[in-house]
Amino acid sequence: MFDRASEFDAVVVSTCEHTHAFATLPALQLGKHVYCEKPLTHSVYEARVIREAAAKANVATQMGTQIHAGDNYRRVVELVQTGAVGKVTECHVWVGRAWGLQSAEDAQKNRDIVHVTDRPAVADPIPAGLNWDLWLGPAPERPFNSVYFPGPKWYRWWDFGNGTMSDLGSHWVDLAFWALKLRAPSTIEAFGDPAHPEIAPASMHVKYEYKASAQQPEVDVFWYQGSHKPELVANGSVPAWDSGVLFVGDKGMLLSDYGRHVLLPEDRFQDFRRPDPFIPKSLGHHEEWLHACRTGDPTTCNFEYASWLTEANHLGNVAYRAGQKLEWDAEKMKVTNTSAADHFIRRDYRSGWSLG
Repeated sequence: MFDRASEFDAVVVSTCEHTHAFATLPALQLGKHVYCEKPLTHSVYEARVIREAAAKANVATQMGTQIHAGDNYRRVVELVQTGAVGKVTECHVWVGRAWGLQSAEDAQKNRDIVHVTDRPAVADPIPAGLNWDLWLGPAPERPFNSVYFPGPKWYRWWDFGNGTMSDLGSHWVDLAFWALKLRAPSTIEAFGDPAHPEIAPASMHVKYEYKASAQQPEVDVFWYQGSHKPELVANGSVPAWDSGVLFVGDKGMLLSDYGRHVLLPEDRFQDFRRPDPFIPKSLGHHEEWLHACRTGDPTTCNFEYASWLTEANHLGNVAYRAGQKLEWDAEKMKVTNTSAADHFIRRDYRSGWSLG
């Protein structure tokens, strides 16, 4: 397709996560507008490459975090940024989905779409119409098996995806990133069962420490998935929503999900006067990108913003897989206290594949 670059103006990337960067980068290098589904890339390194390429290309870009276009997120951001709950010191983000490595009983209870605990030892027939070698892309070669494809079963395999953290984290952590104007954490620590070499976990949680800078406040952000939940939810201090984002400030708390939000404790905010809306209504997430392609107007989930969000989500998995607390130098894209994380930040590609 890229050999016929003069025939098109823009590219939509909706392949599996492990090939996002390999479709996005050449499009940017050709000066094409790009819409890429979330997560933006498969690794921290790829997110950095795409951010830098997008800055050079100066084209319209958008990551597929469609919830960002909703009115609810806008009203939450306005409340946080105008100090409705005071200075935010903690933000807890959790999702109820539990897909990934778990027992057969838990997989059934959690309505997982497939249960698997190790790489299959046998190969299945390759479905008609599937180019398995092309689908594998830069990932290490392995025989086809139906535990990878069709459907999003692939997302639990580290070679192809990063589990729930990078998938739903793209939607849910987005609200914390937007409201708190976050960029890069200084430390990352993950908690859960020991990491499996092949399969992402169904349940785990991560703590990020953000230091104050010109770009962001000092705040701790927590991610939880599956059976892991914030203590404030577990002890009944806040409503036990299946998934949510909880901002904890020195004047109160703000709890949100995709379509609703509430200031807590509710009796304290009975007479609270909300700020007048100041974030414009979205044209629609896709339409916003198309409008930017035509006019040059900015998008809200452009690759500058989306790459920082993607890096942070991936770093949660890096800490989980490395098995220790990480000290992160964002400028150098380097974990400074251990080399155990290096391979998870930037992996080797299969022969014949390169990014650049």
